[in-house]
Amino acid sequence: MSTMNLIRLELKKIKRTGFLPAFLGGGILAAAVPAVNTAFRPELFAGLSAPPVSILLGANWQMMSMLNVLLTVAGACVLYHIEYADNAMRKMSTLPVRESSLFFGKAAVLILAGGLLLAIEAVSVFGCSIYWFSRAAAPSAEILKSFGFFLLMLIPTALLSLALASACRNLWTSLGIGVVCVFAATMIPAQRFALTLFPFAMPFQMPGNHAADVIRNYAIAAAAETIVIGLSEVIILKVRRIFA
Repeated sequence: MSTMNLIRLELKKIKRTGFLPAFLGGGILAAAVPAVNTAFRPELFAGLSAPPVSILLGANWQMMSMLNVLLTVAGACVLYHIEYADNAMRKMSTLPVRESSLFFGKAAVLILAGGLLLAIEAVSVFGCSIYWFSRAAAPSAEILKSFGFFLLMLIPTALLSLALASACRNLWTSLGIGVVCVFAATMIPAQRFALTLFPFAMPFQMPGNHAADVIRNYAIAAAAETIVIGLSEVIILKVRRIFA
């Protein structure tokens, strides 16, 4: 089965789960953070000399990224809960679809949902930049670079969340583990580069806080983690199938 067919299949299965409304609502909530924060304290932010996007993300990204990561964890749990509910996973095994293909189909849907979140938030940051920082030119390029970086950082989180969800038949088990990992990630010191490579901590990183070589290292690490998590899941699924 092709990737596009797998994605279509996953989209059909999540129609009645509330998955898409949750991501839309979460994206709107996260997008409201910079708008509300700046609206209540416009003189504090407008008086700063840094680029508008850096000001807005510096003041709001930790809260926005927290919402993004929690939604990603919850979304991963929902995507696999529909497989384990009513023994649907066993029924899926009768179809010409490998479990690894099923995993990557869900990963594509979750990453697309994460991209939707970030797109909504990017529009909000763009609007705030134009409205409260009219002295500056429209920061389109900077916003695209920043949110492209954020999407790259979110991919390992999405894959690891899905891997946890695929290993746990009970939705609350995988959700609990994911939430614990998220809050553990918030306690990691930002100065410890190696520790910030923990997949649940990477979405909290901002390109404006790092030099170009550090940003490049984060991009390489995200790509490497994506490959490692994907390959590990394929191996785990094959081993689990043998001993099932």
